Amino acid sequence: MPKDAAIPETSPTRPALKLGLRLDFTPGGRLGPGKADLLEAIGRTGSISAAGRAMTMSYRRAWLLVDDLNRMFKQPLVEAQPGGAKGGGARLTPLGIEVIAHYRAVERAVRDAGAAPLAALRDLIEPAPRPAPGEDEVVPDEDED
Repeated sequence: MPKDAAIPETSPTRPALKLGLRLDFTPGGRLGPGKADLLEAIGRTGSISAAGRAMTMSYRRAWLLVDDLNRMFKQPLVEAQPGGAKGGGARLTPLGIEVIAHYRAVERAVRDAGAAPLAALRDLIEPAPRPAPGEDEVVPDEDED
């Protein structure tokens, strides 16, 4: 999700809650926030390697994700640009732009529809996690009743 997708009103006494959306396609393939962010980064930078660097991801990992996306849809989402004096690059295809737009629209719809229950869940979260049991405390085994 975009950076502003966290549920608002976070404070030291009100923990943050971030919603992530992953779409699992049948017969195979997944589209989630990481791949959507990568596609957007390619659109901004015009390069798979620059997009990967921007996301602290290796070129190989970025290329494998792009390859996965290109094989998942009816047409490629990313096309290589021919090299020149400064080397080649990559660009989003019209389908790539459309896929990102649809994915972000679903994210917004889920976030908007779930705002109240998500806020209720956030209110149930302990603001400061309790410490783990110390060595002097006895932690019951799972087998004991």
